[in-house]
Amino acid sequence: MSGEFSHITVLLNEAVEALAIRPDGVYVDATFGRGGHSGRILAALGPVGRLIAFDRDPRAIEAGRALNDPRLTLVHEPFSAFAGELDALGVGAVDGVLMDLGVSSPQLDDASRGMSFRFDAPLDMRMDPTRGETAAEWLARASVAEISNVLREYGDERFAYAIAKAIDAARQGGNVATTGQLAEIVAATVRTREPGQHPATRTFQALRICVNRELEELSLILPQAVSRLKTEGRLVVIAFHSLEDRIVKRFMRDHAKPPALPKGLPIREAERPQPPLLLVGDAIKPSKAEVAANPRSRSAIMRVAARSASAWEYAG
Repeated sequence: MSGEFSHITVLLNEAVEALAIRPDGVYVDATFGRGGHSGRILAALGPVGRLIAFDRDPRAIEAGRALNDPRLTLVHEPFSAFAGELDALGVGAVDGVLMDLGVSSPQLDDASRGMSFRFDAPLDMRMDPTRGETAAEWLARASVAEISNVLREYGDERFAYAIAKAIDAARQGGNVATTGQLAEIVAATVRTREPGQHPATRTFQALRICVNRELEELSLILPQAVSRLKTEGRLVVIAFHSLEDRIVKRFMRDHAKPPALPKGLPIREAERPQPPLLLVGDAIKPSKAEVAANPRSRSAIMRVAARSASAWEYAG
């Protein structure tokens, strides 16, 4: 979709192909963004097919309305609300769920969102600017230990404690309220960094993940998605951060194992319950051509699983 801030959809063909779309199926795009994947899914659906698209960002929801497609239902909620929102819509099992994780280009490129050190703007970072605590508000109340832990855990920042102490010193004279202030504090603290990387890159990433509870949201939706998939329904997840991908990889791997049975239970191998998920292919990364055309795709990795025909009911 076009707009004031453009977004190039990553692994567009690969992700939609992995859903193995049925023309009369019901699908969920858990991260609508600017509708790249959703538009392609709708193109593959027939007249009675249905797509439910989630997004926390009210601007994404507004962009989605421009599609004006009666088969599309937009939901302005975090995807952790997956099961409850499907219940409210009267939707039971679905044929596929797609998640394109992380932040979208419009969110990064819009200075007012406060997610990038490229602009001096209010330090917001919320994917939904109508709800919750801003990054500035979190920094104003968090302890040095809490800030340090977030930078270390979510940003793999080796200077986490030094940055946390510098933030604490700076806020003694007032809140750290803008992206420019934060970037300057970090740059003055971190004297060495990988070539071509801004000193504040890891700090901004870590705070964004923290403010939006991105890893918690992911951990909450995965079991809900599996519980709603029809037999052979596909779960397709694109991650951009190693922590996200680790959660997805472990979840799919663990749920592709047969359920544990009591020791000594006399049962034939053929009678063992199937696991709830079956892994589909290997992890997929963008081609060299895609990375060259869209450098922001370089860290993307897509994993796919399908719901098994197991009689063992998966409850999450």
